[in-house]
Parts: sequence; C-alpha cells; structure tokens
Amino acid sequence: MANASLMAATRGADWVDTAPNYAGGRAEMSLATALAAYPDLCVSTKVGFVPAGAGHIGVRAGALSAADAERGHCLTADYTAWQLARTKLMLGRTPDLVFVHNPEHTCPDGEITGRLYNTFLALEEACSQQIISAYGVATWRGFSSGLFDVPTLIELAAKAGGPNHHLWAIQLPVSLVHLAPVAQALDGHGPLADALTAGLEVFAAAPLHGGEIPGLVTPELSELINPGKAPAETALAVVASAPGVKRVLLSTGNPEHWGQAAEAVGRPPLSPDVLRRVVDVLGT
Repeated sequence: MANASLMAATRGADWVDTAPNYAGGRAEMSLATALAAYPDLCVSTKVGFVPAGAGHIGVRAGALSAADAERGHCLTADYTAWQLARTKLMLGRTPDLVFVHNPEHTCPDGEITGRLYNTFLALEEACSQQIISAYGVATWRGFSSGLFDVPTLIELAAKAGGPNHHLWAIQLPVSLVHLAPVAQALDGHGPLADALTAGLEVFAAAPLHGGEIPGLVTPELSELINPGKAPAETALAVVASAPGVKRVLLSTGNPEHWGQAAEAVGRPPLSPDVLRRVVDVLGT
C-alpha cells in the first residue's frame, strides 16, 4: 500500500483511503512514509473492524471485550477512542476523515440507529479533542438495504454534535454492478442525491468491483457509454459522472493503470441521458 500511495501521490493524487484492518492490519503503518513525504496528501481511515492481531491488545487495554474481539467488529465508545488514538500513532498524523466502517455489521435488528448515535457521540468528542478532523459513514449495504439513509445520519449527527456537527462524508459502492444509487440520483433521490443536498462528500467505493467489471464490459456497451475508450475507463467514467460523487476510490499499484484511471475520472462527466441509457441497458 505504501508504494501504491507514493506512486499515486507523485502523479497528483490528493487523497488516500485506508482502514486499520486493511493489508492484514498493516495498512495504516505502511502509509506513514507516504504521508510524511507528502504532507498535503489527505487521508481517510475507518473505525469498526478489529485489525488482525490487535484484538488481544485491545482486550488487555480494557477497550475491547473478548466477545467483540472474537467477532472482529466493535463500535463502543471505549473501543472507538482507543482505535482512533492507535490510528493517529500508526499514521503519524491526524487523519482528515474517519469513516464508521460498516455499522450494520453484526448489528441486531432495530439497533442500528442507537449504534450510529453512540458512535457519532464518540467521534464528536474526538473532533473536539482534535484527535480527528471529521467523520463519515462507509457502508456496503446500509443504504441499499434501507437500514438508514442520509437524512437519518444528518439527524443523528446534529443530535450528537449540534448544528456544527462534524459529519462530512459517506462512502458506498457505486459501479456498473451497483447502479441503483446512480439510477436513484438521476431521479433526484437516494444516498447520492441526499448527500449532494446535505453538502456531504461522496466517496464511491469498488468502482471496478474488485477488478471484475472490465471483463464484463462488452465492446457494444463500451461504445454506448464512452466510444473509443477501454472497458475500465468506460466503467470509471460512469461512476465519476454519477450525480453527487466527489471522489472515486481506485486501487492499483500499476502506474499505467493509474494514469488511465485518473484520466478517465478527470474527463468531463457523461451526460444524464447517457447514464440513463446505461441504467436502461444494465438495470439495477
């Protein structure tokens, strides 16, 4: 991850996204070199999942129960505070943004609102102590399953932190496989449209669905969307053009792939008419 981040930074990237549990629990520490070399490079990380090998440390510190360590996910106030302090140490600096990582994970039915509120309280406290600068919610299925929506997140953040709360962003999958948020946004609703209205940043995750999408894009589909461009560029153009999307999270250590991806994301957006044709052809 460090080499990939350095490569991206040297080619103009201004943001890197990570999590304590990425790269077998080594992701944050490996980024410290890149962040030190490029102090203007912004970084977002996450809290929720217990990093590999850190569960017993959290238990010994009194921040994590043995049961939560076994489950591998925890959003209690004690664990959140402990993980944020550990994150700052690993990164060598204050993160610009911390996402609540899949708050729906192992959450009993009917308890997601309480879990989010209590976590927001802990994150607002961390912001007041300048341990972090802002927070958000990164979810794989929270929006798509109807467990919560952006207005609910805004309401909970205002309850936890007042009108000047620090909820700043959401992160969710947006791709040719996950087209529902795009279709909804074109009709003026859903998480992308709600985030745009609320002034929240949107980070589009898994835009190539783990590298599977380029192999699924037929020449006919590529010509429909983005004539003359490679499948990966075509797929990224759709994500980057979705209403409300501000950042597209790319994962590659290949300089050529990075350059192509950055060019695709940096082009003028596809028109709403083209996006609607994509939705009509592929469905949601």
